[in-house]
Amino acid sequence: MSRVEEALDDIRPHLQVDGGDVELLDVTEDHIVKIKWLGACQSCNMSAMTMRAGIEQAVRGKIPEISGVEAVNGI
Repeated sequence: MSRVEEALDDIRPHLQVDGGDVELLDVTEDHIVKIKWLGACQSCNMSAMTMRAGIEQAVRGKIPEISGVEAVNGI
């Protein structure tokens, strides 16, 4: 999970500029990263695009075995 945290650290400054952030919740056995949106990201209508173009790309770019990233809310 530390490699995923490092990848998320690369994208965090871009999220924090707009008052948001992301928390790593889990990496499943089938290599799915589970995250939770924080701050402004929770209600942002651009979160889906940020997920694909930012977070998933950053994580999979550093850790190719990751098969996807999913947001989990309400935890």
